[in-house]
Amino acid sequence: MKNSRRFRKTKFKRRSHLAIAVLPDAEAAFAAYRLVQQHGISPEYLAIVGKGYNSPEWVGLLKPMQITFRQARSMAIATGGLGAIAGFLIILTLKVWWVPPIDLSWALFPAAILVCGFCGAVVGGLMGFFGEGSTAGIYRHHLRQGRYLLMVEGPEPLVRLSKEVLSQYSTPRAY
Repeated sequence: MKNSRRFRKTKFKRRSHLAIAVLPDAEAAFAAYRLVQQHGISPEYLAIVGKGYNSPEWVGLLKPMQITFRQARSMAIATGGLGAIAGFLIILTLKVWWVPPIDLSWALFPAAILVCGFCGAVVGGLMGFFGEGSTAGIYRHHLRQGRYLLMVEGPEPLVRLSKEVLSQYSTPRAY
């Protein structure tokens, strides 16, 4: 059982972690900012997002449609490649082990690979487009409602400390 933990470790460690606190107004956002600073977190790791402060684009909070299109494109590429491999394997299997009434030509390989790859890309693109909700969309909704975000980005111990400090200032998640 000790070795099973080794398989769950990721190959690459994240260099930076992120915590976001949703705050009801500018005064609460600034008070939380000052409180986090008093606990030893440097301002270079902090950003207030909202009206009169930083914009969502400045801190890298993408628009939900940008995220959706990126997800759809990456899923289409991945499933298109898998579809092409599946088409190759299907035609190869039919050619080797199945004796059809008509002879399967080797010329069918590129056509089958293209058709299966295209079908995989379409399915993957649709899954990526409709499959996931966007966390950025949720935070942008809070900003449209007039709330503020206090974002802390940095090493894991620093972000964990900020979460503990900010837990008392955060707006409840259930609306």
